[in-house]
Amino acid sequence: MRTLTNQILLMATASLAIAVTDVAQAADSPSKPNFLFILIDDLGWPDLGCYGSDFYETPRIDALATSGVRFTNAYSASPVCSPTRAAIMTGQYPSRVDITDWIPGAVAKNPKLIAPEDRDNLDLKETTMAEAFKKKGYETFYAGKWHLGDEGHFPEDQGFDFNKGGHHKGSPPGGYYAPFNNPRLEDKPDDHYLTDRLADESIEFLDYRDASKPFLLYLSFYTVHTPIQGADKYDAYFTEKAKTLTGSSDPIVERDGKTRSRQNDPKYAAMAKSMDENIGRILDALHAKGLDDNTVIIFTSDNGGLATKATPGPTSVLPLRAGKGWCYEGGIRVPLIIRAPGVSKAGLVSHVPAISMDYFPTMLELAGFKLMPKLHKDGVSLVNPIQGKTLERDTLYWHYPHYHGSMWKPGAAIRVGNWKAVQFYHYGEAELYDLSNDIGEQNNLAKSHPEKLEALLAKLASIQKKTSARIPTPNPAYNGN
Repeated sequence: MRTLTNQILLMATASLAIAVTDVAQAADSPSKPNFLFILIDDLGWPDLGCYGSDFYETPRIDALATSGVRFTNAYSASPVCSPTRAAIMTGQYPSRVDITDWIPGAVAKNPKLIAPEDRDNLDLKETTMAEAFKKKGYETFYAGKWHLGDEGHFPEDQGFDFNKGGHHKGSPPGGYYAPFNNPRLEDKPDDHYLTDRLADESIEFLDYRDASKPFLLYLSFYTVHTPIQGADKYDAYFTEKAKTLTGSSDPIVERDGKTRSRQNDPKYAAMAKSMDENIGRILDALHAKGLDDNTVIIFTSDNGGLATKATPGPTSVLPLRAGKGWCYEGGIRVPLIIRAPGVSKAGLVSHVPAISMDYFPTMLELAGFKLMPKLHKDGVSLVNPIQGKTLERDTLYWHYPHYHGSMWKPGAAIRVGNWKAVQFYHYGEAELYDLSNDIGEQNNLAKSHPEKLEALLAKLASIQKKTSARIPTPNPAYNGN
């Protein structure tokens, strides 16, 4: 009897050990895919080698593009940061969530128009992608720039289990060199460069995460946003490389602004190199931990590169026109790379238009969850395009009714197929371009195709009304100077 009891106990113990092992193995390989979302600040469309840059060096991101899908017609939801960040989080146009300017924005002196007052935080009533995935069992981690509200509206208030560096400011408060003076990122004795530190935090998360759960790692680098402080280990290299450049670097006049005409800033190049290096470190960590085959990677930017200001910006986004802050292509067309193991086609180049609101539903579908169209009202899944298929959507729009330091004046834009209209409320003008043969928006077709322009502007007004967009109003105190 005692022997039989012992045998039963031994069998039960063995079964328990097997069960524990099975749980541990299941924990190490959750059935749902992990997500690594990488958002760069102010990275221009041609600021990567795989998008045509021959001055900046980004070999790890270029390799990611080769292993995934590179989009040529991807857009940010806005030409400035906070609205795009809100659109990514909610899957909605910035006007729907009433964040249409960077937070808190700037007050123009003697403006011709009074820009609408928008929110200075992302309303807690909105459901973010982090909240949606956390509810479905994901562990959620945030590192880097947030810029969607102050205390009470930080990442940890919007669905993220961990927050390393996300707070209300849009620029790194202490710059890129330690001490960082970031209220959500405690300085460490060995800190040196902020981009390195954010990568360190992301890699450490992969170590201490709950391995029984899939994860959403949202890495929002502060780089390459101003201040332009190059990574010192690369500064000298790019300073010498810049000396080898030949040809004109005269700025391009854009209304009241000036646009940089070539990529030749060594410190900006060093920042881009550090960004690339640290993304490589994270990809290596995923591989070392056996996670890369079950981790979806989305890489993009929050708006176009800073090319146009009263004086030229630090980067050039040619052949696109203007840059950050503008509704021309230079301000809104951005790099986008998606790698979804087992789903995306390696090396595919997709010309399907995509926009910030699409990432929320794309991630839901890749995770095998039902879409939530009542939440991500303006986004569509990109699962078909990353497999080389088409997408049933032909219209995108941008609403930026504010004055900006890039010398942009209040306006909006719409793209329908390859046709694009840019409306300037400040100037009382509208322009029309055919992007199929004029990506640089140099040939204004408004006079030769007035019916097409009228149709696009009518559709723009309809979408603005549907998405609660507010239009600037005349300033009765404007003195005309």
